[in-house]
Parts: sequence; C-alpha cells; structure tokens
Amino acid sequence: MSIVRRITNWLETHWVTPAYSGWLLLGLSLFFFGAATNTMAGWLYVISGVMFALLLIGAVLPARMLGGIRVRRRSIAPVSMGEALAIELEIENQTHQAKTLIQLQDNLPAELGTFGKTAIELISPQDSFTWRYECPTYQRGIYRWQTIDRRTAAPVGLFWCRRSQKAKAVAVVYPTVLPLSQCPILDAMGRDSHSQVMSAYQTQNASQDLTRTLRPYRWGDSMRLIHWRTSARYGDLRVRELETYTGGQEVIVALDNVIEWNAADFEQAVIAAASLYFYALRRQMRVSLWTALGQIGGEETVLETLAAVQFNQSGEIDRPNQAVLWLTQNPDSLEHLPEGSRWLLWQRSNLAPEQFLSKPGLIIQTDRSLQLQLQEAIS
Repeated sequence: MSIVRRITNWLETHWVTPAYSGWLLLGLSLFFFGAATNTMAGWLYVISGVMFALLLIGAVLPARMLGGIRVRRRSIAPVSMGEALAIELEIENQTHQAKTLIQLQDNLPAELGTFGKTAIELISPQDSFTWRYECPTYQRGIYRWQTIDRRTAAPVGLFWCRRSQKAKAVAVVYPTVLPLSQCPILDAMGRDSHSQVMSAYQTQNASQDLTRTLRPYRWGDSMRLIHWRTSARYGDLRVRELETYTGGQEVIVALDNVIEWNAADFEQAVIAAASLYFYALRRQMRVSLWTALGQIGGEETVLETLAAVQFNQSGEIDRPNQAVLWLTQNPDSLEHLPEGSRWLLWQRSNLAPEQFLSKPGLIIQTDRSLQLQLQEAIS
C-alpha cells in the first residue's frame, strides 16, 4: 500500500478525507481567496468564505451522522463446504434523528473472499435496518472476524468518514460429507474374531421382541416401533426401545494428522474421515473419530473438529490400541496397526504397501473420484 493510500485511510478512520467534490471545492475556495487578496474585492471574500464554511460543515457532519448507530450480529449457522453462509446484521439508529446514505462493509477473512458491502438509504429515528447477505464458501474451516465498517459522506458529500465497530463473528464451514451407498472397507471391519461389531439393524432382527422400555415418540422414530396399545392408553404416541447388543467393539476412524501432508491430499483425507464417520452412523455402528487431539464422538463435535483440524499437529501421539480405520500419507505407519485394522493411504510414489502388509486397505488415487474409491471392494 502506498504512503498516500495509508495517509488517506488514516484520515478517513480518525477524522475525514476529502471526496473528489471536496478537493474541487477546496481548490476553488483557495482560488477565490487568492483572487480576493490580490484585488481586494469584497464579493470574492464572500464567495471564498461561503465555500470555506461549506467545507467546514461537510467535514463535521459525516462523523455526527455515524454516531448513535449500533450494529448487532446474529449467530451464523454452520454450513458444509460449497454452501453459502447466511450472514445477518441488525443496524439500529438509537438517536432521534434520521440516518441517511450510510455504507456498511463487513470485514470478512480473506479465505471467504471479498468484503460484504451494502448501502442504506435511510434509517428512521429509533428504528433499525436488517442486512442479510450470503457468502460463498470454498474451504472448510472455523472463521472469525471482529469488525464492521460504517462509512458516509452525508449530508453534503464533500468528505468521507469511516468508523469501525466491534461485531464479533464465528462461522463454521464443515467438510463435505460424501453420500456413500456402500463402503466395503468399513463394513469389513470387525468381522474377524477379534473385532465383532454388530450394527443396530442386525440387533433389531435378532431381538425385535425384546422391549427394554417405552418412551414418548420423537421426530424421526420409525413408525414400526410405535406401541399402539400403550399409545391408545396414554393418549400420545409411545415408542419401544429395544435391547441392543453392547458386546461389540467400537469402530474408530483415525486421521493421522501428526505427520506432514500434501495439502490437497489432506483435504481429501478430511472429507474421507467425515464421510466414513457418517456412513458408520447411518449403518448404526458404534463409531468415533481419532485425531492427534484425542478421540471424540457426536455428530456436531466431529464436524467441528474436522472443520478445524490441520496436519503436522502436535498432540496425543499414542494411537488407539484397538482396530482402527487408519487414514495416512505415511506408508511406514501401516506396519504397526492393531489387529483387525484397515487403512487408506494417500501416496505419490510407486510403492505398493499392500504387497507386504497383512492388513488390507486402499491406496487412494488423487486423479480419481474419492467417492467411487471409498465404495470399491478391498483386495
């Protein structure tokens, strides 16, 4: 940024800076004042005096126009990568005078693209204006920004005045979750004698008559689980809770983010981790996510963790001691996985670790569709 630009920004944010019309009027004022000094003509002094007075009014009023304005930001709902963030702010005029011709600029992080801008023609006294706009997302992450700028040259239009105001924002962009119709590598986990995982759909078939308790109906419950006799007796819907099998071992989707990754490959790995986790939930498996920060569960917690996760991250180096689905770019780490584990490997070399590893897995090829590869059978 040039020195002139920095000076202009400092003047605009701390006092005022002349607009084009302001520079023009200032030049004319100096011209008439110089002419009046040379000719001693009173009417020239009057013209230059009126112009200087107009410049003074134009320099004082913009700052007053921005006073008494309060900006409040509504919370931003999380979205998945590629969806647009819905951003909403309420601009309130707390004074007894109307506010006119005000520009607003939301200072978004550079990763979210250009600034959000709008112009308000009028805010009546003791009234408010709601500004809603959408911001496209191109990369997962947790984004924070602090300020919004208010800018005006009203009412004369000779000087620009800009003031910043605190309006903290947190926007969470989740990684993409691929709609997997099948995932053989995850389905195969736990089928050996050391890792028996029974999903709830199997449990329901095996124990469909073993009702543990009855509870009120919740949105999304299957209609076939409604206990109609009890529902008729109580006057509201009651749902059966079946006995579930708890002896199976939990499926752990483990993202090896301790090592150095290729940035593009790591983004694919994060998408794969999210997709595998939610595929396991749809199959009603007991599933959790492991990263260098620890082992977690829960849909929202997992999505927020994957939104913020980075590679080459320090944290818990000890891996889980039970079977995992290991996502990595380090072939050497595959030899030390627990019994019953599977792996996904992103690599850019010609090594073929499946030739000497007893644990099955998939080599992810970056030039092919990730969704198709996750749905392929393992060798």
